[in-house]
Order: sequence, then structure tokens, then C-alpha cells
Amino acid sequence: MSTRADYTYESQNDQRLDDLASKLRTLKNVTIDIHTDSERQNFELDETRDTFSSFGSSLAQSGRSAARAFGNGPGGIKQWRLITLFAGGIVALWFLWRFWSAWQGEPQTGGSGTQIPPPI
Repeated sequence: MSTRADYTYESQNDQRLDDLASKLRTLKNVTIDIHTDSERQNFELDETRDTFSSFGSSLAQSGRSAARAFGNGPGGIKQWRLITLFAGGIVALWFLWRFWSAWQGEPQTGGSGTQIPPPI
């Protein structure tokens, strides 16, 4: 009888060993999948970092080019001078428009939109 009990125990041990081996294979496959996914994500992060570095470099270069174009560098026009020139240009255009409309003889209107008769 002990041989039959030994055989039963041995077959149960073999079955459990096969179950354990199956679980280990599954765990190994999951671990490999996690490793593959983490490597892929690291690659994507590296590419994203490189893209942002490139963007930062080109943005800095564009800023330097714009400063050079507007003369904000050494020996160029200062910012307050640019603002003054721009504001003066707008005022000058407004005066030219007013003088042009007065010279063309456009009728003046009152506050209610009625035409003011010329002085007698």
C-alpha cells in the first residue's frame, strides 16, 4: 500500500510542479512585457526631450534674430526709441488724414448727424 500512496503523492507533486512551472512562465512573460514597455517609453521620453531641446534652441535663435532685426542689440535702436517712433508715426498719420479730409471739403456734421450750414 505504501507504493500506491507514494505514487499518489508523486503524481500530486508532479501536477503541482507543472502548475508552478506554468505560473512561472506567465510571470516571466509579464516581466518581459513590462521591460519591453518600459524600454519603449524611455525611448519615447528621450525623443520628446530631444524635440523640446531642439524647439528651445530654435526659439532662442529666433529671439536673437528678432532682436538683431529690431536693432535691440549693442549699438542698435533702443526700445523706447522704437515705441516713440511708432507712436509718432500713428499721430502723424492721423493729422495727415484730418488735413486731407478738410482739404477735400468733406461736409462737417453736428452731433446729431445733421449737416451744419456754411457761415454767411
